[in-house]
Amino acid sequence: MDTADTAARASGPMEKAGAPRAGRTRNSLFWAAFVAGGATLGGFVSQFPYGLLYVGVLVVLAAAGIGAGVAGTFWNRAGAATLVGFGAMALGVFAGSNLNESYLKLLGERVDAVVAESREYTNSKGDTRFYCRVVEPSGESHELDAIRNCHAQVAPGGHVVLFKDRLGGLDPWMETSGSRALDPLGLGITGGLFLLIGGTMFSAGQRRRSDLEVDELRRRRYGTPRRSRG
Repeated sequence: MDTADTAARASGPMEKAGAPRAGRTRNSLFWAAFVAGGATLGGFVSQFPYGLLYVGVLVVLAAAGIGAGVAGTFWNRAGAATLVGFGAMALGVFAGSNLNESYLKLLGERVDAVVAESREYTNSKGDTRFYCRVVEPSGESHELDAIRNCHAQVAPGGHVVLFKDRLGGLDPWMETSGSRALDPLGLGITGGLFLLIGGTMFSAGQRRRSDLEVDELRRRRYGTPRRSRG
């Protein structure tokens, strides 16, 4: 869908022409699903290697910017625009790691492995990271970081379990217990943010205001502006 066309569909002048209530509801649902779904998708894409981190970040930023632009510029709902913009970025962060973990634990192949090396290191930005190199019985090794659940409690020689993507797209997820139990807190936060953004976007679309309505509201609140005598 062309960006200009979608922006035109969201604009206030359409409402002044008397669009049906059902049309407004469908339009609001579209933007709610588009923004919340886009931020979620971008977060998940950022978990893939081969530079897809940057692609996922761009998708999240695009979802946040478009959602804020539609709610604030075309629907004249500044508060909703602010909440959607920041909320979409937060959703991208939480959705990425939690969906990655959930997908690998539920559908991934369970493989035993041994920690060959684990250590802390400092990157070029001065941030401290943790690194693990784990080896499968077949001899295949993987270099994992904190994003893949490599933490300081994993000592060299320790036994761990890897959940590997059967399609080979994602790096393995590491667990010391081998449990397939999901993180309820992380999933709860992700689901809550999704509902918050989608609900805010839908509510803003249902209560959208045209430019004329905004001008009338300002006149009621502040009075008619005085003309300059210059």
